Amino acid sequence: MNPPSSPHRPIRSFVRREGRITKAQERALTELWPRYGVDAGDAPLDLCALFGRKAPVHVEIGFGNGDVLAAMAARHPEYDYLGIEVHRPGIGALLRRLEAAGLGNARVMRADAEEVLARNIPDAALSAVYIFFPDPWPKKRHHKRRLIQPEFAELVRRKLQPGGMLHLATDWRDYAEQMLDVLSQTPGFENTAAAGAFAPRPEERPLTKFEQRGKRLGHEVYDLSFRRSQR
Repeated sequence: MNPPSSPHRPIRSFVRREGRITKAQERALTELWPRYGVDAGDAPLDLCALFGRKAPVHVEIGFGNGDVLAAMAARHPEYDYLGIEVHRPGIGALLRRLEAAGLGNARVMRADAEEVLARNIPDAALSAVYIFFPDPWPKKRHHKRRLIQPEFAELVRRKLQPGGMLHLATDWRDYAEQMLDVLSQTPGFENTAAAGAFAPRPEERPLTKFEQRGKRLGHEVYDLSFRRSQR
């Protein structure tokens, strides 16, 4: 008798590395989650109810330690921000930043971003999506694990409002070229720089510690800016 086959496991673009978590981050996860945290379920989110108002919603996927999301939320109180991350230390760090700054226009989810977009975000609900320095999976045999793939690009396009923006950045040249190729071939996306071109670094994008370190090492950073067409 053959053993039952195991269920299909989707290819993940991340590995759940817990890493070191501080007592302050643990406290934030316990005490601040009820205020800022959003538990992922199977139903679409009511974004107006989630933030208590009707405002443009921006999503950052893989926010790391949350410095960029917190900075953007502080700089633009007229927008609402939803951050999606899987690693608890970074989530705890962001929760502490939100509390310290008294920011009420940000919420956090600990979940797979692809599943959140598919299950929890209504179509045409987002004004912007940010993906800064995603895991490059540099080995060729791991390229299938990279987040930016044709199916994911189409998913993001559906969740953006017409005219909504997708902004990406990476310091890996071959991943930047893959991103550019995938998005350029996704119907309904327009490159705001020029066809086949990377975008200049926008002043609006906060400089992360990761990016600062890369610059000191001589790494070039590639920005991409795509808009969902009005069609």
